[in-house]
Amino acid sequence: MSEASVPASAGDSGARGAWPDASAEPDPKRWLILVVIAIAQLMVVLDATVMNIALPSAQKALSFSDVDRQWIVTAYSLSFGSLLLFGGRLADLVGRRVMFITGLAGFAVASAIGGASVSFAMLVTARACQGVFGAMLAPAALSLLATTFTDPKERGKAFGIYGSVAAGGGAVGLLLGGALTSYLSWRWCLYINLIFAFAAIAGALAFLQARQGPRQADLDIPGVVMVSGGVFCLVYGFSNAATHSWSTPSTYLFLAVGVVLLAAFTFWMSRAKSPLMPPRVVLDRNRGAAYFGILLAGAGMFGIFLFVTYYLQDTLDYSPVITGVAFLPMVACIALSSNLSNIVLMPRIGPKPIVSAGLLLAAVGMTLFTRIGLHSGYAGTILPALMVTGLGMGLMFSTAFNTGTYGVSPRDAGVASAMVNTGQQLGGSIGTSLLNTIFASAAAGYVTTNLAAHAAPAVAKTIQANAIVHGYITAFWWVAGIFLFGAIVCGTLMRRGPLQAPAHASASAPATEPTSTPVTGH
Repeated sequence: MSEASVPASAGDSGARGAWPDASAEPDPKRWLILVVIAIAQLMVVLDATVMNIALPSAQKALSFSDVDRQWIVTAYSLSFGSLLLFGGRLADLVGRRVMFITGLAGFAVASAIGGASVSFAMLVTARACQGVFGAMLAPAALSLLATTFTDPKERGKAFGIYGSVAAGGGAVGLLLGGALTSYLSWRWCLYINLIFAFAAIAGALAFLQARQGPRQADLDIPGVVMVSGGVFCLVYGFSNAATHSWSTPSTYLFLAVGVVLLAAFTFWMSRAKSPLMPPRVVLDRNRGAAYFGILLAGAGMFGIFLFVTYYLQDTLDYSPVITGVAFLPMVACIALSSNLSNIVLMPRIGPKPIVSAGLLLAAVGMTLFTRIGLHSGYAGTILPALMVTGLGMGLMFSTAFNTGTYGVSPRDAGVASAMVNTGQQLGGSIGTSLLNTIFASAAAGYVTTNLAAHAAPAVAKTIQANAIVHGYITAFWWVAGIFLFGAIVCGTLMRRGPLQAPAHASASAPATEPTSTPVTGH
């Protein structure tokens, strides 16, 4: 049964002393709060791609090896992914405003240290710290959005804007990373975070109200250990598979341990007194499908940003800046469809057809990418694929973000938001390893089939180039299949019709707090 259909306090001993409910009057500063949240989210999303452009320059400056290079990305994803649920629950317990500002400040300090790095170890440590503070910041930002905007019409507009930033920020990161690296220094790909962080902190201090967390709450330490360890092992295992092989012990052993820990965590959640992840959050059909859809979409998005970036730069010889510019139409399409889905479509037809249609459109876009060749034109081949994929991603992500946080009581908003971010993070790790393996296998198979033992150098070079393009095409077909599978699953699991207003909106307010108090400072 959906949580929206019963009072939040039913069967839940933790309702006493929970956050105030959604029946409070809207905060008059809510649109300024949205700007602050969008700035913070943009910083987090940018960081996932902006460093990819800067890596070659950083490697040259700090003299680390190709093997070590992966850890600049992996260190961030390990700490970020493994601590998201913990960070989300802390936001519920100690206060979203506190966690939001702490995450921003810590992220800024870690970015400054990373930008000033004089060694590989210093840069990796800074990236790991960025992940830690990002795990505090990301769930707090999304839960602030979910608890600030409770009116369906305003919520649609807010999530449309948020979805545009979350889905399109990665492409903007490619442009920004290319420009900063080309015209300033790779270090500015980290220093730029200070500008975003300071702006968001100033806004948070000015517009977010300080609120006290639940008076009686226990932190589920066994749950924290199990889920953090499980996600850490999965992210590490998939990351290791992307650079080594699936048969390496450090790959399959970590994956096996991760599965066991997450299975134990699932078992524990139904028995813990104050579970880290209350089953009521994930057992709702709409939310569960939204989390699963985000995981699959996160896996597929890797194919878009990584392989298309490589294709544009390595095959078509685009510069980093021009590559970033090439993605801008996709960003525009994401913004358009994100707002269309949440403002116009969601109140009328609900998430089921929107999420399914978004994933289907993205699958069509990836199919269009399979037309690429060694000398494809941007306008005739690349642009249509980017635009169709962007329209699909905008529909899917913004709707899933809204659905994944809808109907939860305010005391669970942080952990529900963390589930959204965890799905993205795990999806990206799975996509990295799986699609890299598929790409490499397809390219190697093409060379084996088409390259004669004594081929002329010019012929061999052409075959090698065609093999790489063949690998991209194969990966794009797999991504299309992933999106299609997601459309079927989400279309099957989600309920028909618009989202229903949660019953706890008028039932769970603590008697000690006036219901007219704004809730946006959680």
